[in-house]
Amino acid sequence: MRSPEDLIAYQSDVQTIARPSLPTLVYAFQGFVDAGSGVRLAAEHLRATCDSELIATFDPDELIDYRARRPRMTFASDHFTAVENPQLSLTRLTDKAGRSFFLLDGPEPDYQWNRFLAAIDVVVDQFELTHAVGLSAIPWPSPHTRPIGITVHGNDPELIAGRSAVLGDIEVPGHMGALLELHLGERGLSSVGVTAQVPHYLVQFDYPRCAMALIEGLSDVTGLELSAVGLEDQAVKADGEVTDQLTGNDEFAAVVSALEGQYDQMLEARSALTKPSSAPQGVVPSGDEIAAQVEEFLAGLEGETGKEDKSGRDDPH
Repeated sequence: MRSPEDLIAYQSDVQTIARPSLPTLVYAFQGFVDAGSGVRLAAEHLRATCDSELIATFDPDELIDYRARRPRMTFASDHFTAVENPQLSLTRLTDKAGRSFFLLDGPEPDYQWNRFLAAIDVVVDQFELTHAVGLSAIPWPSPHTRPIGITVHGNDPELIAGRSAVLGDIEVPGHMGALLELHLGERGLSSVGVTAQVPHYLVQFDYPRCAMALIEGLSDVTGLELSAVGLEDQAVKADGEVTDQLTGNDEFAAVVSALEGQYDQMLEARSALTKPSSAPQGVVPSGDEIAAQVEEFLAGLEGETGKEDKSGRDDPH
C-alpha cells in the first residue's frame, strides 16, 4: 500500500493545527446510503450555519471515479465557464456553545478503500480523536406524513440504548460509512451511526426533513448545539410538492394512506414496549416485523409501479 498520508493535503502545517475541543469526527458521505440526499443536505447545512475552517482535503484523483460521478459543468452561450469538481474535505466546525469538532464530508470514495481507512487513522491519531459519528439515510416503507424514524447503531451501549432497530443478523452491501463505523470501533473509539428512514418513494429527490432529522439525531448523541433552522422552509416547500402530487392521483394517495395505516398500527402496537427516543420520533420495528412488512408491501407495490410513475416520481427499486 502506498503511503496513506499522501492522500491528505493539509491547508497549513499540520503541527500548527489545533485539536478540536470535542474530540469527535462526524462523517457524512454522499452517494450509496444517502436517501433523499439527506446526508448531503445535512452536511451542507452544518457547514453553512457553524463557524467553519477547512483543515484538509483528500486527493479526489486517487479516490473518485469521475465517469461514475461526472462533475457538473456550466456552458454559457458559446463556451464552458465553470466546473464543480468533487471534494472530500475535513472541516473544523464550531457549534453555538463554542465547541469545535471535525466534519468529514463529500462523495463516498470509489477506490482505495483500505488506503483511505488508513488515512483516517492518521487523522484520528494526529488530532487524538476519541468519538466518531456517521450519518446515513435509507429507504423505508413509511409515509411522508409521519415523523422520520431515526436509529442509532454502533459500539457504544449508552448511546444506542432504546434507539436501535432490532434487525437481527443480516447482510448489506459494504459502504464506507459502515466500514468506518466498524474500523474505528475496532480501534477503540466510541463509534456510532445515526440513520434516518426516508419514505421509499422520495429517495430520488431532495428531502430536507431527512436532513433535519439527522441534525437533531446528531445533536442528541453528541451533545452538540446544532440548529436545523433554515431547513424548515425547504421542508415545507418539499411537503407541498408531494401534496400536489397526491392531489387528483388516487393511486398514489392510496399507497400513502396504506403506509399511514401501517405506521399508526405499528406505533400503537409497540408503544408500550419501545422506549421513547429523544431523537426524532419514529417507529422502530423488529427484524421479523420489518421483513414481513417490506416483503408484503413491496410485493404489492411492484404492480403499482406504473401507476406511481404517473405521479411524476421515479420508482426507487
